[in-house]
Amino acid sequence: MITLALYSMKGGVGKTAAAVNLAHLASAETYRTLICDLDPQGASSYYFRIKAARNFNSSKFVKGGRFIDENIKGTDYPNLDLLPSKLSYRNLDLALDDMKNSKFRLQRIFREIEHEYDYLILDCPPGISLVSENVFNASDYIFVPLIPTTLSVMTYEKLLEFFTKKEYDAGRLYAFFSMVESKKSLHKEMMEKIESGGQNILRTRIPYRSDIERMGVYREPVTAFLPQSDSARIYAGLWEEIRGITGMGRAEG
Repeated sequence: MITLALYSMKGGVGKTAAAVNLAHLASAETYRTLICDLDPQGASSYYFRIKAARNFNSSKFVKGGRFIDENIKGTDYPNLDLLPSKLSYRNLDLALDDMKNSKFRLQRIFREIEHEYDYLILDCPPGISLVSENVFNASDYIFVPLIPTTLSVMTYEKLLEFFTKKEYDAGRLYAFFSMVESKKSLHKEMMEKIESGGQNILRTRIPYRSDIERMGVYREPVTAFLPQSDSARIYAGLWEEIRGITGMGRAEG
């Protein structure tokens, strides 16, 4: 199982939209895919029309085992399952802190299901926390949506500094431009600047589009409700880049 994290220190950067569309594209190629919604806002769970069981909470999540197995739900799409979020995940840091080897708890939980899936995609909450460090330890690759603005770039630079300080492998970090408005001169300037000096910057640029925003109306990935659209094509390009990075060939068949 290859674990991919969609993560950003900053919220509102298109992280969940990317996670949902990438998960759908992976499953459409017949990869057994699980998307894990770690954000207490539960946006991924909302898009897939799934609610967690009433008695499921952050304390049970960190125990793993049968609590994970019992709460993984099938979506409307073949090969795609979801482990939904709960509002109690706002206390996930505290629940993790009570566990031994707390920075590696997610890694241990997911190891128990690694033979059941080809891809695990983590939709992560923003910020730097114990949850984040668990994500960094559990993930094979971390993909960071980056709005081409000064503040967004600054938070990415802080993330790189954090990886250096904690001696995490920054080679697992990949950034891609998100919510791009090509008519804005600032966006163009920032993208040119970053691409000229940055490493691990993906080629695909996710635009700011109304059809992507309508995912919240249709409660589906744009790759599902508008599969022939330009936005779906762009997400498909992002998926091809990511699949190539992971070394997996096309499984469709």
